Order: sequence, then C-alpha cells, then structure tokens
Amino acid sequence: MRPNPSMEPATFTADMRTQFDAFLDEHRADLLACLDGLTDQEARASLVPSRTTLLGLLKHATVVEKVWFDEAITCRTRQEIGIPATPDESFILEEGDTIAGLQATYVQACEDSRRQAASLDLDDLVRGNRRGPLPLRWVYLHMLRELAQHCGHADILREQILAART
Repeated sequence: MRPNPSMEPATFTADMRTQFDAFLDEHRADLLACLDGLTDQEARASLVPSRTTLLGLLKHATVVEKVWFDEAITCRTRQEIGIPATPDESFILEEGDTIAGLQATYVQACEDSRRQAASLDLDDLVRGNRRGPLPLRWVYLHMLRELAQHCGHADILREQILAART
C-alpha cells in the first residue's frame, strides 16, 4: 500500500502550499500506480468509445503537467515544448509508447513541474495560459481536479482489465 502524504498528521496543519503539493503528488503517484503489474497490451486496451486508455491517460497527464507548469509559467508555446495543440491529441498512442517509457516521461514532467513552480507563491500570477494571467493557486486547484478525474477513470479501466484476466 502506498503512503498517502495528504493523510500525514503534519500535513493537516501545514501551510496551503505544502498541502497542495502533498495532494498533487499523491494523485500523481496514484496515476502512475494504475499501470503496476499490467502488460503494455493491457495498458493500451480500448474499453470505452473515446481514446481513453490507461496508457493514454498517463500520456495525457504528462501533457497536462507541461501545459500548466511549463507553458503557463514559462510562457513557452506548446510547439516549443513539443506537446500537442489540443487535449484530445494528447491521448493518441504511438507504436513505440510503452508503460516504462511513458512512466519515465511522466515522472520527469512532474519533476519539471515542481522545479518550475518552486520559486513561485500561490498568489503569484502565471501569464502563459490562453485564459490570461492566473494565480498559481488556481493552477494547483485545476491540476488536482484534472488528476482526480483521471485517477477515477484509471481505477475503472484497471478494474475492467483485471476482471478480464479471470
């Protein structure tokens, strides 16, 4: 069982940034763990009409990290970052995409996100988003919502894949 940083007693009374980081890192770890023990073929399984697969969710989450902690903070374009222009495109799997490869890419994206945001306070404005300037606090809340939603999707897809094994 993975530790839940958000449930550590010290987190209960920590400052808001520490709490946000704990919850965000917990969701990141949960999304990574949804692929534990699966084959690449299982992770690519298309079980719903959309492009949503377990591996696709991880690839999408990597792009989301880069949109909110690179594009929004550094003001670099998606083209400069090397990510798709639209969220839908971020679910598209390439032939060479594997669990190990996309997990490593996601872990790196999360590390980059932490580094990009490290010098900012929650009330600091990030200016690289198409919506205009947004406080970093809003970015954290959006990321928590996004990852919580995708962790739920991943739980259901994983359950379907594991049930098909029996």
